[in-house]
Amino acid sequence: MILVTLGTQDKEFVRLLNAVEKAILEKEITDDVIVQAGFTNFKSQNMKVFDYIDIDLFNKYVDEASLIITHGGVGTIMNALSKGKKIIGAARLAKYGEHHNDHQIEILENFDENGYLIYAKELDDFGKYIKNIKTFTPKQYKSNTENMINLIRNYINK
Repeated sequence: MILVTLGTQDKEFVRLLNAVEKAILEKEITDDVIVQAGFTNFKSQNMKVFDYIDIDLFNKYVDEASLIITHGGVGTIMNALSKGKKIIGAARLAKYGEHHNDHQIEILENFDENGYLIYAKELDDFGKYIKNIKTFTPKQYKSNTENMINLIRNYINK
């Protein structure tokens, strides 16, 4: 199963869902696809599309998914990385009215360059990212939370 999540941004991200739909129609994606679309109004006979998914069910889908396709939201990316998931990320772009600015490009480029996910820069040829993810092994995510807690604790205790 593939989970597509567009986050909770109050703008649509139809471009990504059109790319996934095209990949399904061209048989590049053959898995079941579940979508949390948020504010994106999208109808599909090929995907199960929900506006929002309850957090417990969402986490269950993340656990079960063989692939996460997501916008450039750090929360979703970090959740998926912490569970060792393969991720394809696509940036919401300001020029299409999908976001206020293009900060998601920088986020996805950084995660891609460091081997954590595949950044889908061009959604017109989404099938190539589906093909590449099959042999992609994401870099294992290691939390730095304990180190940050210790730094803060040491600072406070001084």
